[in-house]
Amino acid sequence: MADHDEFGPLESAQGAPVSSFAQAIFGHMARADQRRWAEVYLQGLLSTPGRKSVRRIAATVSGSPTAAMSLQQFVNASPWEWGPARRELTRLAERRTEPRAWTIGNAILPKRGDYSCGVHRRFVSAAGKTINCQVGTGVFVASDDEAIPVDWRLLLPEAWTEDVDLRTRARIPDSLDCRPMWAQVLNLVDTMASRISGPRVPVVADMSECTDVEPLLHGLSRRRHRFVVAVPPTLQVIEGASARSATAVRHDTTASQGARAARDFVRRNGARQWLPALEGRRRQVQFLSRPVRLPGMGHTYHLFTEGRPTEISEPRLWITNLVGHDVEGLMRLTGLRAGTADAIDSLERDFGLLDFEGRSFPGWHHHMTLASAAYAYSRLGSRAGNADGGFGLSA
Repeated sequence: MADHDEFGPLESAQGAPVSSFAQAIFGHMARADQRRWAEVYLQGLLSTPGRKSVRRIAATVSGSPTAAMSLQQFVNASPWEWGPARRELTRLAERRTEPRAWTIGNAILPKRGDYSCGVHRRFVSAAGKTINCQVGTGVFVASDDEAIPVDWRLLLPEAWTEDVDLRTRARIPDSLDCRPMWAQVLNLVDTMASRISGPRVPVVADMSECTDVEPLLHGLSRRRHRFVVAVPPTLQVIEGASARSATAVRHDTTASQGARAARDFVRRNGARQWLPALEGRRRQVQFLSRPVRLPGMGHTYHLFTEGRPTEISEPRLWITNLVGHDVEGLMRLTGLRAGTADAIDSLERDFGLLDFEGRSFPGWHHHMTLASAAYAYSRLGSRAGNADGGFGLSA
């Protein structure tokens, strides 16, 4: 690698040094050169205008002809673990914001060719067409003001997990298999729970395009997580609470009798209600005051939606186990989804989320970790708690 002395003091675009932040997030790295290149790449993501390819980053932060090769090696081939860095990002976000929820967001990363790890053809409703892409599912620590990305999973279609040559070429760990979206989300939530020592905030996830959302709802319920999840309109629900145990209901062969699509249930049973002004406007919410449950499960939920469904259009449907919350509180939680979408847009536009040029599984995770760290620094770097501007996240 190039001589580190070729770089001057690394400062962010705001003029605040990034060294203490980089040390706090990437200080777990075993080698000094790895820690230094993490800082350099972070600085490049913060300061390189336009597309943030490795070559453009190297040109921004260094005059050395070998810098691009060194950065490419660091991101794609250097054997460093991304888990510890993401744990520190989680601690940073938890300490420097007032978390309201863990929100889930998907990043669609368009790709050319067939060799980027996890790439596949997929219909993307936002684009209105089928594209060649990777799909990254992230968890965000969301407050009223920020949504900080702290962990990611890469969707691996069966073609990538069953083909030995593809696995070897992309350096996919042997322990990973093809997991549906709901399993990715549940794994992210489990990881977050393992990192947090204090009270857990609710999980907010938009799974309205996931046809098999029931396992996620069951998994969150079994783990005693509070949640608000957008579900597809075809989700089968049963009116009323169950006074029987979940085990008894699961073994009842008649448990699905009376089930109908959530879309139909809302249209027939919703009661319109006006909320106080939120963000300067009044919002009409159709909310079910009566409980619902899922076939085969004894847990009681509420089903609600913003707006009024019609025969030609329907708003997003949400299901929650926060049965004691008022309507306004629930809608404030669902509103955090917009901040998560804005964060993903900013990551793509300003922090190089779409610009990774490598093809390996570790390289993808390295880049997503570094892009998330750059975003976190841009939002929270000025909130350093120490008088000298340091971070000191780990005990």
